[in-house]
Amino acid sequence: MSHAKNPVIIGLCGRSGSGKSFVSKLFSAEGIPSVDTDAVYREMTAAPVCGELSECMAELTGEFGTVILCEDMSLNRRALADIVFSEDGKDRLKKLNGITHRHILRETDRRISELGECGFWAVIVDAPLLFESGYHEKCDYIVAATAPDDVLIGRITRRDVIDVDAAARRLKVQLSDSELRSRADFVIDTDTDEETLRLRVREISGKIMSQVKGC
Repeated sequence: MSHAKNPVIIGLCGRSGSGKSFVSKLFSAEGIPSVDTDAVYREMTAAPVCGELSECMAELTGEFGTVILCEDMSLNRRALADIVFSEDGKDRLKKLNGITHRHILRETDRRISELGECGFWAVIVDAPLLFESGYHEKCDYIVAATAPDDVLIGRITRRDVIDVDAAARRLKVQLSDSELRSRADFVIDTDTDEETLRLRVREISGKIMSQVKGC
């Protein structure tokens, strides 16, 4: 069964601070490259090369105003977060997701096709909002990276240099750990050592490859 043009799509989900990026690197070591939707988002919202905003940024500033722009016209993520993660920002968060998901997922599809053309049999799609964006419907398998809330909060505060309350608010608007576990084909507990994670990723990769070859 050839997947040269249509690789198996493995959706990788997890709450903020769950270690998805590291899990993606471990899958890459097993020969399964990834498309990081956060990285795609950062590229789309970076400072424009020729002074013209990307389509995504043009829509975002149209919705939230130029207050979300830095001096170089890149996205001021802190300013945007202050808007959508405020106490009354639920509707604005939906607006944000509606705009960004459309642009990010279109680019994700393009990159998956490129990797398929390069001969990769499977691709990880690292998407924090895998279910919220609806992209899970395109996935052949779902892997959830999970960790206890206190571990997630500790990671978020260190990574983003924010306080505990701000980190907790981010988690509050995301799907719960139990829901992600229930909707995943495989679960990886990241609150452990690197070698245990490596073995778990290798186990999952092997199971998926065996199932694909058995089709």
